[in-house]
Amino acid sequence: MVNNAVSNGLAARIESEARALGFAVCGFASASEDPVRSERLEQWLGEGNHGSMEWMETRLQHRRSPQGLWPKARTVIALGMSYTPSIDPMALEEVTDRARISVYAQGRDYHDVVKKRLKALARWIVAKEPSADVKVFVDTAPVMEKPLGEAAGIGWQGKHTNLVSPEHGSWLFLGAIYTTLDLAPADPHRDQCGSCSACLDICPTDAFTGPYKLDARRCISYLTIEHKGPIPEEFREGLGNRIYGCDDCLAVCPWNKFASEAHAAREFLPRAELTAPRIAELLTLDDAGFRKLFSGSPIKRIGRDRFVRNCLYAAGNSADASLKPVVGALTQDPDPAVSEAAQWAFSQLTSTP
Repeated sequence: MVNNAVSNGLAARIESEARALGFAVCGFASASEDPVRSERLEQWLGEGNHGSMEWMETRLQHRRSPQGLWPKARTVIALGMSYTPSIDPMALEEVTDRARISVYAQGRDYHDVVKKRLKALARWIVAKEPSADVKVFVDTAPVMEKPLGEAAGIGWQGKHTNLVSPEHGSWLFLGAIYTTLDLAPADPHRDQCGSCSACLDICPTDAFTGPYKLDARRCISYLTIEHKGPIPEEFREGLGNRIYGCDDCLAVCPWNKFASEAHAAREFLPRAELTAPRIAELLTLDDAGFRKLFSGSPIKRIGRDRFVRNCLYAAGNSADASLKPVVGALTQDPDPAVSEAAQWAFSQLTSTP
């Protein structure tokens, strides 16, 4: 049984400490299973929308609810850190000699930054309530951060399936603390997308099968980051000059006009060399050069081969014949996905008037 007066007082103190640690939003939800949330997850997986992300299916029972992962959990503390960009994420859309890297990957690796702050908050909670057990999660465990964030009242899952905060828009890195503390849950956030369909309409690869429905197999973020091997030809033109992730559906969300880069953590400020890199230079990266350039970046985890594969698709879409020599050399790359992408890019550049 939750003592609401005590619970609300502790929750307010936790929220205050979270903001002092740099979290833009903080809310509380029950750790018990939500049948509607579980049904939607099962349907999405059943339709194969997760593509090759097998871990989402193999750990379904853990993902269904926080208590499925940790039976002792009673409350989820849902948190978000802002990475609101200071420059227009769409600015390079027509600049074909430059590559577009998703805003979230232009600064420090969010896994490290957010987890460090979560651990600091968890230590604070245990210091104040020694009987509490806590576990922290950032995107590497079977945790449904977005629907839990909605349940905790920090935002709602928009039609693009990402969490939307009325104060911080869609530019939020999400994390969660599971705890044995009984804290009064917030009211779920109300959906405020209305009749807007901007995020659905702009998707270059038609990844949305409808409002609130994403087929990851068609999503540029999935294709450039999670997908192994050659990207299907039907999506290559749609990639444009995007080489890691895609911001389009977030960038056009009207709620982002309320987001301010002043709230973004300094660690997420973009590195100058990643804001508008030249495709020609990225194509020359070997494994050592790749690791050096992307040290401390989330991009490092996809490896040189998958990254250069992506850059070759951008080269093929660039209509820049000066790239033919470096692209041609990569047709002999030992990685089959890279060599195949180079052959495709070379063909595209050769057929360009």
